[in-house]
Amino acid sequence: MNTTIDIDQIFKVVRNEHYDPFAVLGLHIVERGKKKQVVIRAFLPDSKSASVLELGGDGKPKGAEFPMVKIMEEGFYEAVFANRNDVFPYKLKKVTETDTEEIFYDSYSFLPTLTDFDLHLFGAGDHHRIYEKLGAHYAEINNIGGVQFAVWAPNARSVSVIGDFNYWNPRWHAMRVLGSSGVWEIFIPGIAEGTNYKFHIKTPNGDLLDKTDPYATEMEHRPRTASKINFLRGFKWSDDEWMTERNKSDQLGKPISIYEAHLGSWARVPEENNRWLTYRELSEKLVPYVVQRGFTHIELMPVQEHPFDGSWGYQVTGYFAPTSRFGTPQEFMHFVNECHRNNIGIFLDWVPAHFPKDPHALASFDGSHLYEHADPRKGEHQDWGSLIFNYGRNEVRNFLLSNALFWFEYYHLDGLRIDAVASMLYLDYSRKAGEWIPNQYGGRENLEALSLLKHLNDLVRQYHPGVLMIAEESTAWPGVTADTGNGGLGFQLKWNMGWMHDTLAYFEKDPIHRKHHQGSLTFALLYAFTERFLLPLSHDEVVHGKRSLIYRMPGDEWQRFANLRALYGLMYGFPGKKLLFMGDEFGQTAEWDHDSSLEWHLLQYPLHAGVQRWVDDLNRAYISSKALYEVDFHYTGFEWIDFQDKQNSVISFIRHSVGQSESVIVVCNLTPVPRFGYRIGTPESGIYRELLNSDSEYYGGSNVGNTGTVVSDPIPSHGRDYSLSLNLPPLGVIFLKRDDV
Repeated sequence: MNTTIDIDQIFKVVRNEHYDPFAVLGLHIVERGKKKQVVIRAFLPDSKSASVLELGGDGKPKGAEFPMVKIMEEGFYEAVFANRNDVFPYKLKKVTETDTEEIFYDSYSFLPTLTDFDLHLFGAGDHHRIYEKLGAHYAEINNIGGVQFAVWAPNARSVSVIGDFNYWNPRWHAMRVLGSSGVWEIFIPGIAEGTNYKFHIKTPNGDLLDKTDPYATEMEHRPRTASKINFLRGFKWSDDEWMTERNKSDQLGKPISIYEAHLGSWARVPEENNRWLTYRELSEKLVPYVVQRGFTHIELMPVQEHPFDGSWGYQVTGYFAPTSRFGTPQEFMHFVNECHRNNIGIFLDWVPAHFPKDPHALASFDGSHLYEHADPRKGEHQDWGSLIFNYGRNEVRNFLLSNALFWFEYYHLDGLRIDAVASMLYLDYSRKAGEWIPNQYGGRENLEALSLLKHLNDLVRQYHPGVLMIAEESTAWPGVTADTGNGGLGFQLKWNMGWMHDTLAYFEKDPIHRKHHQGSLTFALLYAFTERFLLPLSHDEVVHGKRSLIYRMPGDEWQRFANLRALYGLMYGFPGKKLLFMGDEFGQTAEWDHDSSLEWHLLQYPLHAGVQRWVDDLNRAYISSKALYEVDFHYTGFEWIDFQDKQNSVISFIRHSVGQSESVIVVCNLTPVPRFGYRIGTPESGIYRELLNSDSEYYGGSNVGNTGTVVSDPIPSHGRDYSLSLNLPPLGVIFLKRDDV
């Protein structure tokens, strides 16, 4: 066999086992008999013949075709230009087995698009925009447009790009590995957006894997699993005013009332086979609905691509791709843009704690434990049947850090709610003795995860100072919302799971027994200002047999609704930002079902419509009353009037704004017995207006109240010189504010 290269090199290309096929294929200048010559080699499986077309300065072929010699029947060709020693542009032409002619640029004639600096930063775990380098991206090389593919697979024997453009044949576009980085790369001219693709990986032991792109920006509609080429172009944002204001103002000093939503079950279209709403339809329906209810933010349960509907999005396979269930990435951009145009912020649940074992995704990506730990004592969540990221590996850290930044950069999100933070912090999380490995100091803290979270929060604050990082952290880990410079984790908000658990446990009790459990309501004030808390009544409280909130309330139908309104009233009066899960705002009766729409038909019934009106007015009063939101995280914003009246199950307190320029009194009567002439102390004399009363007949109540206003008496009470004689509604909450003279 007469060829210009060692036959072993050819065999490696033909067998798709060459770590650098560019060293064999493409244009090379070789020395033969002390004379330099140009040789062009190509591997074109399923072809009958091939030739080279030299291109002129205009990019068009010049001169005659130069036939290539078929070195091996599998489709390996070579053309030797004996009288040339210069590099020149060219195309390849092949004739297929069906006599079809194809002319195309040779991918093996292009230099790498990743720089040594890119690879250095990635290897150090500090390339903050690595999502613009790895994955599939539009590129122009020598004025030739195409797609640059790159993937990290350091233990692979070979990697190819397969897709619609090459009939999913892994032998056509074998990639090269760039030095010791473990990054494989190739530029393929002429591929259109919307094209499906995967990476075909030969593992160290010879297994063949077809993997989706970890950095793909769009995915096929499940159950199909291919990545789709999407350059994230073509959408014009119109939220400049929102973004400018967000980044220059203190978000934590503003009202934050969050509507938590699962896009697949908020509403469906029953007459069209119960289909989901699209991102555009949600823009037209969900956004105005949230505005009407008075919420300030929407928090989306994960919309990153996931294969299993029943995971609710928490087992992610496409970290950079909004799920195709509801439309394209550009249509998701439209949804976010519409939120901002209507002065609604948007948070997204983000899941860096674990990922699923689906064979097409991150698990055993290159045949090794690449993204996950090899030892199941560190690498597997036994409760969830999922894998734990190896936070100590720089490239994995870089994947997660850049992913968080990506959603802010490309989708203008206003914050991330980090799921399952506790599972990241503790090496022994949900593990028995002997099922976990201590850290280097013998402790249970996951030092690598701690480092990641701190670095993440510092980076986000550096690049996007107006966004909020929110931790769903269920333990007493200290300093979750403290600055990293002071030893904290650096989050802006933490879900107050203790408040949620204690408060729901109290409200579930028959009112006759509540006098024995008043501490469940007041205990949270012992730690309320140790962190910056958010009060959640989330999806987790209405699933897995816990029942809906309305059916967790005791008593007959009237009492259940009165209890629910009182629960919401207490939450809005209590210090901390607010979160309510969809459906709870009108008293959904069934447990939440991810496969069904909310029970919108219930709004025809007065008690359900009344709960919705109560939530509307709570939100409006909350937003318009500085005392209810300005000082959520310091004791100067809260003052007890009385928390010791256990016999009557009544608590009363005052919320203050900055400098106590405004105050609101909240009184909760949590038994079905109305209290007439109930006296509470007040700091000032004057006329007090009843801002809200959960027992108003407008909300479905019995209309016990204070006829709009009540005048203070110069009668000392609760250590104050003045007091109010109030009519407290049964199972009711009232808000009072002193009218300025």
